[in-house]
Amino acid sequence: MPSLSFLKSTPPTETLRIESEPPGADAKISQGGSCRTPCELIVPTGDSLTVTLALAGYQSQTVPVAPGGEGEAGPRLTPNPIYVEFTPAQVAPPAKKQPAKKKPKPQTASARPAPAAAADPAPTASVAAPPMAPTTTAEPAASATQYPWPSR
Repeated sequence: MPSLSFLKSTPPTETLRIESEPPGADAKISQGGSCRTPCELIVPTGDSLTVTLALAGYQSQTVPVAPGGEGEAGPRLTPNPIYVEFTPAQVAPPAKKQPAKKKPKPQTASARPAPAAAADPAPTASVAAPPMAPTTTAEPAASATQYPWPSR
């Protein structure tokens, strides 16, 4: 028996042109197709559809597309071409950062205080003192973890 597939009619289609400023947006058709602008997609002209355009750093936009008037080749889509100018996305102002509270420094073993100067009102010839050699203390330095290490 011969096939009757020739009786099946395919819905009319149209090439939908999609452009954006700036270019490079992802365009998604509600009926399942997608492309990156500037681009063209073949879509059926019988039903209404939407085109959603998204680009990083910009507000996404959705454009409704409907069958319009009759053209030379049948129904036409309106609007065609689609042209979208993106507006920058509104960025929430950054939360004010509170200045970091400084932790108090742990008390460390301090060097011995210098001996008090003699209260001699009579000036004497000044002689330069020899530089002091670094002194070592018998106490270990304070630990950053404040763990009480056993003494020796």
